[in-house]
Amino acid sequence: MIATMESELAALRFAVDGARYGLAAAGADEARALRGALLNQLDDYIVPRYAQLDAPLLAVVGGSTGAGKSTLVNALVGAKVTRPGALRPTTRDPVLIHHPADERWFSDQRILPGLPRVQGDGPPSQAAAETAPGSALRLVAHEGVRQGLGLLDAPDVDSVVDSNRQLAAQLLAAADLWIFVTTANRYADAVPWALLRGASERDVVVAIVLDRIPGEVLEEVAYDLHQMLGREGLANAPLFLLQEQVLDGEGRLPEAAVTDLRGWLDALTSDAASRSEVVRRTLAGATRHAAEEVLVLADAVDAQDSTRAELRTRVEAAFQGNGVAAALGDGSLLRGEVLARWQDFVGTGEFFRNLESRIGRVRDKLSAWVTGRPQREDEVQQAIGDGLHAVIVAEADAAAERAEAALRADSAGRVLLSGRSWGRATDGFSDRAAATIRDWQNFIIDLVRTEGQGKRTSARLLAFGVNGVGVVLMILAFSATGGLLGGEIVIAGGTAVVAQRLLEAIFGEDGVRRLAQAAREDLLARVDRLLTFEKQRFLDLLADDGVSGDELRAAARAVLAEATNA
Repeated sequence: MIATMESELAALRFAVDGARYGLAAAGADEARALRGALLNQLDDYIVPRYAQLDAPLLAVVGGSTGAGKSTLVNALVGAKVTRPGALRPTTRDPVLIHHPADERWFSDQRILPGLPRVQGDGPPSQAAAETAPGSALRLVAHEGVRQGLGLLDAPDVDSVVDSNRQLAAQLLAAADLWIFVTTANRYADAVPWALLRGASERDVVVAIVLDRIPGEVLEEVAYDLHQMLGREGLANAPLFLLQEQVLDGEGRLPEAAVTDLRGWLDALTSDAASRSEVVRRTLAGATRHAAEEVLVLADAVDAQDSTRAELRTRVEAAFQGNGVAAALGDGSLLRGEVLARWQDFVGTGEFFRNLESRIGRVRDKLSAWVTGRPQREDEVQQAIGDGLHAVIVAEADAAAERAEAALRADSAGRVLLSGRSWGRATDGFSDRAAATIRDWQNFIIDLVRTEGQGKRTSARLLAFGVNGVGVVLMILAFSATGGLLGGEIVIAGGTAVVAQRLLEAIFGEDGVRRLAQAAREDLLARVDRLLTFEKQRFLDLLADDGVSGDELRAAARAVLAEATNA
């Protein structure tokens, strides 16, 4: 049974460690803090305690600033083993006092593995010296502590120093039992009660010490505190009352002041069975509570996924409006320089005026201008490339601008883009676009050459020239007239007729249809790959390599099921 639980806890710990909360979604800050606290408790207490159920009890003495925790510990041990902090906030290392025979249980990294060990009043180890004060565990062996028990004097739970508060909470979460110390004028403070509620939820064995009570208000304060404990589910927690009194010459409480508390501790630690009962109760409660908190983490992962999906949708939408496809569809690429170079290529005036009446002899006519001025085809191809390049770069810039604006419209997206200016295409895009266009134009030439391999077609192709026919196919791919105006429509319409008639004379009507479709599809596919590369930087911001909410739930439920069957 224990082996199964250890296996399930290892899986739970792996899942919690794999949870990611990188997006500024609702509850992300709380989830990150909870994840850290759960990892600490699993590493500091739950996992090592299941591995060594027979280890001594660890009682953490915690409480409010100035409550007298160190003074109480010294009184319980009967010696000055921990120094009360005269200055606030206290930044000394936490002190763990144990019986000399129990040294092996605490000197290794079984519990609180993240804290280097320091022996007694000796110098810190190299690892401890490299940490800030309060980040090492000082071990003191003393026979005043019963064998089978360790007393840990923790920092103030309400310290003004964040690291002190966090360490105090971490130490309490690693305890088998708590001795919680407060005073007559601090017992109703909010911070201690938040921790005590957590103890109640985890079913931790807790004793409350109310210290420094003026004699005249002892009964009144004790009654009020008892009522508060009942409301918070701690009615059965033993309450020890220490009146305000003068300390002895060594700064210790009189021995009689802690007789009842020492007796309670002795009863819990007198034999293995008593210790085991405390361990199993606290461990079962801590395990159950940790698994339930993992379910909260799972919901927070779902919130991350929902936010991520929404932001991905926005990015995808920003890159869906492909302006290159629109330019192919409306003929606008035949404006300006492309149209001028095409006119130079095929000639103007009488050729277009008489095109309809001479359509039957188009092949002979076209053969004359293709073979007569081969240098013009390079100019047309260059103009096509320049025009296409301008459209692609403009589309990449526009898509980047849309994606950035879409992300900045969401608080999580704004955090992701902090310090980034991504409203234009990435560096080097212009060169990549130019290379893509060259590759596409070479593809067109190869396509024409491959299509013209038949004997009859080959002869016609040779008459016109492969490069010249390739340029005509490029023009045909851009020759719709939807976006042109006035005289441009007439010219572009004639352009389409010339290009199509020439290609039909060589490849036939079906062949032309197939070639034009292949030319368009290949270009759009290449452009799509270019824009996908541009889009990827936005999607990379939204990448998630963490575990899913369902994986967290499965791990948590497996632990809960095992705990129920224990």
